[in-house]
Amino acid sequence: MQALVKTALGYGNVEIQNIDEPEPGSEQVKVLVKAAGICGTDIHIFKNEYPNNPPVVLGHEFSGEVVECGEGVQSCKVGDKISARTYMVTCGHCIYCNTGRDNLCLERVSIGSGENGAFAKYIIVPEKNIFHLPSNISYAAGALSEPLSCCIHAVLEMTQVSVGEMVLITGPGPMGLISTQLAKISGGYVVVVGTIADKERLELAKRLGADKIMLDTEVRELTRKKDKYIFDVALECSGVEAGVNTGISLLRKGGRFTQIGLMGNSIKFPIDEIVYKEIQFYGTFAHTWSAWNTAMTLLSRGLVKTKQLISHQLPLNQWEKGFELMESKKGIKILLNP
Repeated sequence: MQALVKTALGYGNVEIQNIDEPEPGSEQVKVLVKAAGICGTDIHIFKNEYPNNPPVVLGHEFSGEVVECGEGVQSCKVGDKISARTYMVTCGHCIYCNTGRDNLCLERVSIGSGENGAFAKYIIVPEKNIFHLPSNISYAAGALSEPLSCCIHAVLEMTQVSVGEMVLITGPGPMGLISTQLAKISGGYVVVVGTIADKERLELAKRLGADKIMLDTEVRELTRKKDKYIFDVALECSGVEAGVNTGISLLRKGGRFTQIGLMGNSIKFPIDEIVYKEIQFYGTFAHTWSAWNTAMTLLSRGLVKTKQLISHQLPLNQWEKGFELMESKKGIKILLNP
């Protein structure tokens, strides 16, 4: 079968190859991939800015149909419409696994970076990772279950946005747009900030519930005002240095800052301001089982919209166009259809 493979470490080294069709082992299922999202992490792997173990098939955001069940599988059957958590391997007995934080397991290996991922016709996943998609959710919308779960972990579980709080979101990409909806569900007043290149994304943020949208040039004016410390929460989704600095600058004393977007490299930021203002600074990584469970509930009840984020659906052989659209911000969420 055809698959998009990171063939070696280093910048680039990504190409479509013909590889053997996988077969499920014990307590594993074989899934026909219906849709797979291009994530910022895939771009970081392309640039060799994120740990990976080549040769490996890329892609970790996906939905699909179960086509074969390995020995011992009991919770799903052929024909089920599913998405799945990305952790192919965790130890299952460390302090992190035992406290519901297996995203931090030191032995964790994920699809799309350490094990073969979803940019292929078929993927193998452990039965324990499977979540059945609600009947009202399409395969395309269901492919965004993984980024939704990451944002739930960040916004609801880690930051715990609450009713009446002023929330600043820097970066109106897919993670920022999902976080906007979650912050609104939590009762926050949400301001989303982007660049001039984000015009389409900012307009979508408004349609998805943002109370106010602003350009970065406008928000910089706020940092010069005496009463600039106006936000209770800053959710940094852009993955750029300017977004971090803006969020820290506009937080009130005792405010909460959560980094959601990956940088891919080191940055400079005002750590003294974090100290002087007693800002609570959170890092948030990947997702938890509880976040996935919440994601299925929100999707089934129509409380979060993911389909609206999909701007392009491309065949696998147009992956380069998809990566370019992602980097240039000419699209929002780009799906590959293997």
